[in-house]
Amino acid sequence: MAISEPSNQLRPDDLYPSRIFATPSIQARQDPVVYSSCLNSPVSPADVDSYARNGFLFLESVFDEEEVRLFIEELERLNRTRTLAAREEAITERNSGRLRSLFRVHELNPLFKKLSTDERIVKIAEHIIGGPVYIHQSRLNFKPGFSGKEFYWHSDFETWHVEDGLPRMRTVSVSINLMENNEFNGPLMLIPGSHESYVACIGATPDNHYKQSLKQQQYGIPDEASLRLLESKSGIVAPKGPAGSVTIFDCNTMHGSNGNISPYPRCNVFFVFNSVENQPVAPFCGKSPRPAFIAARGNISPIQAARNNYLEIAREYRR
Repeated sequence: MAISEPSNQLRPDDLYPSRIFATPSIQARQDPVVYSSCLNSPVSPADVDSYARNGFLFLESVFDEEEVRLFIEELERLNRTRTLAAREEAITERNSGRLRSLFRVHELNPLFKKLSTDERIVKIAEHIIGGPVYIHQSRLNFKPGFSGKEFYWHSDFETWHVEDGLPRMRTVSVSINLMENNEFNGPLMLIPGSHESYVACIGATPDNHYKQSLKQQQYGIPDEASLRLLESKSGIVAPKGPAGSVTIFDCNTMHGSNGNISPYPRCNVFFVFNSVENQPVAPFCGKSPRPAFIAARGNISPIQAARNNYLEIAREYRR
């Protein structure tokens, strides 16, 4: 891989510089992990402590079988949409042309829009972040059986900071299993405790980097020595569980997933909740902001957490 030359420009408001130095480095996190006290938490104090310590929390079977069935039906409806692959939000695999990710799903689909407001996930995000939240990014990630490709190790915050301009680590991802995640079909892998260390990467960000990085990222990925150091402290964890389970993880937690050569497909829906007090500024790489379907900016309103009846919602708009 050819690495473009980094710049030596450092903005005074950049607390987490990356892709500007010739060598990688690791710095300590400068932001809280959990912004609220354990009082009035939507999850137990033990769960809050676990999240703060490890940088993620796995909750099994948050959504029941009937709800998951409706989500899968909606997934299949999307896959049957002939015009979907031509949309800018649809990211296909480099070699096969199969759908890899579908971004902005909370705006493209009524059922997933409602899912993004579900109080079971929104209230946890609000508690961790310490106040109102909005969707910075949403997407469906696909890993079909036999051919689903890997997602290499990365910290989401490094990219969201450098390429989107998110100033601080006040963002949380919620991944909902739409299908069982097991040891065979490329489950999400996380390095516990890695959220406390920020890995500054090498290589200046190319113009329109998102067009290539959403298929296979080459810039903003950690070096192997840093990964070995992080892993040596606490190993690697792969939360596995049935459809309807939820993994909540900090924006700086190092994570990735292997390719899927098993017969079992895997699909997760991601909602990235950001604090309304942490809205993006000019990207720290000095490039133009990524498109709004990847990173929301402007006209942002806090989410109103809701108790949704997905069967009624589906019946209403499927008439």
